Amino acid sequence: MFFVISKILSYLLSPLFWILALMILSFFIKNRKKSRRILLVTIVLFYLLSNHFIVDEFMRVWEEPMTEYKDLAKEYDVGVVLGGYLVTIDKKYDRLIFKKNTDRILQAVDLYNNKKIKKILISGGPGNIIYHDMYEAPLLKRFLMSLGIPDTSILVDSTSNNTYENAVNSKKIINENFPENIKALLITSSLHMRRAAGCFRKQNIDFDKFPTDKYIGENRRYNVEQLFIPDLDSFIYWRMFIHEFTGYYIYKMMGYL
Repeated sequence: MFFVISKILSYLLSPLFWILALMILSFFIKNRKKSRRILLVTIVLFYLLSNHFIVDEFMRVWEEPMTEYKDLAKEYDVGVVLGGYLVTIDKKYDRLIFKKNTDRILQAVDLYNNKKIKKILISGGPGNIIYHDMYEAPLLKRFLMSLGIPDTSILVDSTSNNTYENAVNSKKIINENFPENIKALLITSSLHMRRAAGCFRKQNIDFDKFPTDKYIGENRRYNVEQLFIPDLDSFIYWRMFIHEFTGYYIYKMMGYL
């Protein structure tokens, strides 16, 4: 139930949903003066939310900084890669289709090849209300094995639907496969790392962080396009930021962090 509610809430918190709701409201209000005010608010809100500079500043605060190789331990027993819109499959052609968060699995491959992690634990179930039979972790295991990584070096959790379940199920797998006092490397997006790290700490997992797929660079861009020209990509950034921001505090209220 929590999974379903969280997905519905994610859609309701989308900025595009707010704008659409205000536009519909402005058409249905009979008072023309109020209708025009709401329409004006909608236009101003659209302009502000489509400004990339503004949303970049919010993202910049929330994203975790990258970790350099020199700051990592000599070797970790396992690298835990969190799923979430990494891969699907075209069943007709039996072809894997990689999505926007693929950087984290590629970074895990690089860490493994450079002997920074001994094993890779992929934690990710369907995580989707519609495509509930699309299990990410087994698909990613298939990809890793196609690159020559042996089956014995890959662990899979295909039942987790959210970050809290990622942490709980990863803890079980780690306890089953490793001796005590192991060290893990948590691999997920820099935007998601704050919430993920909180969940893993709650499960008393000893880990270091390795943020990936960072959206916002270190340098700000003070040009006309960035400061004044509306960009529809900004709505995608807002949705990701709001999802993580609200998710973090909901998890905190639920006792998951």
